[in-house]
Amino acid sequence: MDEAKLNEFMGKLVVDMGGAAIMANVILGEELGLYRAMADGNPVTPDQLAERTGCNARLVREWLSGQAASGYVEHNQGRFRLPEEQAMALAQEDSPVYVAGGAVVLASMYFDKDKVVTAMRGDGALSWADHHPCLFSGTERFFRPGYRAHLVSEWLPALDGVVPLLEQGAKVADVGCGHGASTLIMAKAFPKSTFHGFDFHDRSIEQARQRAADAALGERVQFTQATARSFPGSDFDLVCFFDCLHDMGDPVGAAQRAHEALKPGGSVLLVEPFANDELDENLNPVGRLFYAASTCICTPNSLSQDVKLGLGAQAGERRLRHVFAEAGFSRFRRATETPFNLVLEARK
Repeated sequence: MDEAKLNEFMGKLVVDMGGAAIMANVILGEELGLYRAMADGNPVTPDQLAERTGCNARLVREWLSGQAASGYVEHNQGRFRLPEEQAMALAQEDSPVYVAGGAVVLASMYFDKDKVVTAMRGDGALSWADHHPCLFSGTERFFRPGYRAHLVSEWLPALDGVVPLLEQGAKVADVGCGHGASTLIMAKAFPKSTFHGFDFHDRSIEQARQRAADAALGERVQFTQATARSFPGSDFDLVCFFDCLHDMGDPVGAAQRAHEALKPGGSVLLVEPFANDELDENLNPVGRLFYAASTCICTPNSLSQDVKLGLGAQAGERRLRHVFAEAGFSRFRRATETPFNLVLEARK
């Protein structure tokens, strides 16, 4: 045994355990409004922050100390400050890098630990609908900042001829829409087009309908409970899959249904977690995050459905290309990318 390697690994474990623990504290800070109360960048004492937020001062002091130890806030002589850069990620919900709201996805992985243990000792199946409800809201809040930042300004313009169609008035399907964040962003940007969101999860569709009503988008946006292999409608100009295809038991069947539902010349917009094609190329912080989530959420959901293909969140472009080729698409390309997303286009 190499004692130096052991000590190095133990140091890594301590860092990772600290990271897991501080994420629970990030969830507390987001839910209790602690970060938002510090977003002005001015130093505060624990007592001042406790008064602003209606929280227990002793616990706030402990929370702030942990945040300082993690480098999330600055400390100087008993006063704590949230820098502007950290505020973008932790306090400003309209920021493109806001992640605090999505941290509850990690909470769901702990809430559902016993269910994942059962799945791993059995057939691998754990349906999305059987997870703790914080997964549903957390997933929306995790992905929505990226959609706001990139979908209309970068991803749709990267597709061949799609933006002019949307500006003139197109018919769009958003398959696996969840709470409808992506659907509503597109609908607000393109008032002459109509949008149809589909998801197999009844509670998500209920939430999406409420979101549409709150946005006063009228009949241009409709949400329907349906599976990806059987969603209704035809003559769509654009069919979208946002961060969901890899979760499906039968992604080939979903792509085939999209092929059937498209107009001649129509396009599929496929957004998936960023991944390279080989495992060794994904052994990095982004890959670690997505593989861990895929173990507890994405792959078990796929294994709970028909076909059980189990693509996983790190499928990569090559594997996804095979899915769409099998579904009958003749053209498939990477339109653009971000550090967290592959943005792919498929056409008949």
